[in-house]
Amino acid sequence: MKPTIGRIVHFVPKLGVTHAAVIAFVHSDTMVNLAVFDCNGKSYGQTSVQLVAPGQAKPEFGFYCEWMPYQAEKANAPAAPGAALSIPASQATADALERIIQKIDEKIAAED
Repeated sequence: MKPTIGRIVHFVPKLGVTHAAVIAFVHSDTMVNLAVFDCNGKSYGQTSVQLVAPGQAKPEFGFYCEWMPYQAEKANAPAAPGAALSIPASQATADALERIIQKIDEKIAAED
């Protein structure tokens, strides 16, 4: 699964402790910055956190983050037969805006 800003992950600051976290910045598919919430709901930032993929070995020492169990299951689940690929809403919006801009450019060019 590809990390994106705003996605929720589990942050493990030390063995046996898990905090909720939101991806705040993506360095790569395996390194992110997080906005973390401790067990009391107090927030703090954590930079350069290793994102462990489902099935990948977890570090013995240090902190890391991982996808929540349902996200990991969904990522590993086979696609339903005949499932159609869809364009995310953000891409559809960007495409619609691009078409509007092209029409405006065409009108401006026609008036010149």
